[in-house]
Parts: sequence; structure tokens; C-alpha cells
Amino acid sequence: MAAAEGAPLTGVALAAAPEAAPAGWTAITVTVEGAAANLGKGFGHKGGGYLCVSTGGAQAAPGPVVTDVQVLSDRSPQPAGYTRAPEFPEPRTVVSRKKRVYVKLLPLDTAETAVFDIKLSSKSKALPHYMKIGEMGSFAIWCKKGPVLKSSPQPVPKPRTISAGLRQLSLQPSASDQKSPGARGSVKRASQHESLYDASNIYGLSAMDGVPFTLHPKFESKLSSGSNAILADLNVKSLADIEKEYNYAFVVERTAAARLPPSVC
Repeated sequence: MAAAEGAPLTGVALAAAPEAAPAGWTAITVTVEGAAANLGKGFGHKGGGYLCVSTGGAQAAPGPVVTDVQVLSDRSPQPAGYTRAPEFPEPRTVVSRKKRVYVKLLPLDTAETAVFDIKLSSKSKALPHYMKIGEMGSFAIWCKKGPVLKSSPQPVPKPRTISAGLRQLSLQPSASDQKSPGARGSVKRASQHESLYDASNIYGLSAMDGVPFTLHPKFESKLSSGSNAILADLNVKSLADIEKEYNYAFVVERTAAARLPPSVC
């Protein structure tokens, strides 16, 4: 079944005249061929009668929608789950009609399909994509059904969980480690890295984490004698000393460039 455009109908009724339809209702005044859609004097009023439809308009909360329409004779029993279409103005009880219109209404949340449009035509006319529901007077009545589009609820993101492997790489102690006797030492070591690395994920770990720092033996004696002993071996050169030491005149390159190619006899 193809999806229907627009909003589903929220009501189907009968009106003695187009102006008798209350606010929110639209009278079907012409057929698909362009003829007047007056159902005739058999409706019970001198001026005839018209089918009316309602789409509900802008509603704060979605109400029931029309899921089916049936046109039956006055001798047929009322179908289960259907209500008789209202009439505007309210008819007298003495008025008899050969045909009656019954409407099935369901809440929008439970309706799978709904009626989106109703048209009238001559009895010999066929309307594509429409289903014939009956005849009244000299007209055939057609309805167009389609699936009800319902808004899906917004997905709720699931909370992220840290796997056991990533939890073992974290520098932060677990609840069980904090209760152990050596928890204080581990907490102290972990706090030393918090200012430099983010221990909440594996990308905050450094390649030097856990590697102890030791000084080379050749520098231990100088370090113990003071910082001046280390600076004594440093040879500070000025810019002139550096230029003199690394001065290169490019004599070989210039001589090679100045040679003339051998003449050809």
C-alpha cells in the first residue's frame, strides 16, 4: 500500500448544506468530474445533503483517526466497532434514509492504516488508488487509505563501560586495591602522574612510565662533589672561536671551477 500524503481524516459526517458544516469540517461540494456533489433530496432535507470530512487541524494531542468507512442500507445492522456518522444539523428522528454512513475510529498510536481522502464520482467512473466504499444517490463514494506514519522515540545513548583490559592499564587504583595494605603507596605513585598524563584512557600513558631513573656511574662522583665540578669540564667558545675553528675557504672548489675545459684540436 502506497503512503498517502497529508494528514489522516479524523471524522466523516453529513451536512444538509455546505454552510451547515461546523468549523473544522470541509464539505465535499463537487465530484471528480466537476459536477455538484449534492446527494439529493433523499437525504431528508429540501436542499439535499453533502458529505463532510475533518482532518483535526493542529491538535495539542493526537486524537482518533478514521480507519474505515462503510455505506450500508438502513436495514443492515450497525457493524461492530463502528459509529454512525454525525449529521449537521442534527436530524429529526422521523426522517428516514435509505443509506447510512458508518465510521470506524481508532487512536493514532494503535492505528496501522487510516483514511486520508474521500471523493465522489459518477457510478461509472473508476478512481485509481482509491477504494469504492458504496453508493449514495447517484454517486459512488471512494476513499484513499494509507499507512499511518508514527514518530519514533529519540534513542537514548547507553552509558559507556570500561573493559577489564583497559581498567588494568589505568593508573588509578580500583576499589579493592584501596582496601589493601599497600594501597597508600600505589595511590601516591599514581598521583605523581596525574598532572602530566590522563590516566582515564590508554592514550594518556607514556613509554617511560614505570622505568626507574638512575644516573650513569661516570657522573656520580662529579655530582657528589657539587655542581661546579660538572661545569668545570665545559668548554665555552665564543662566536669568533667557532668561526676560526670551522673556517673553510673553499680553495679546492674555486680552483676546480676556474679551470678551463681542454681545447679540441
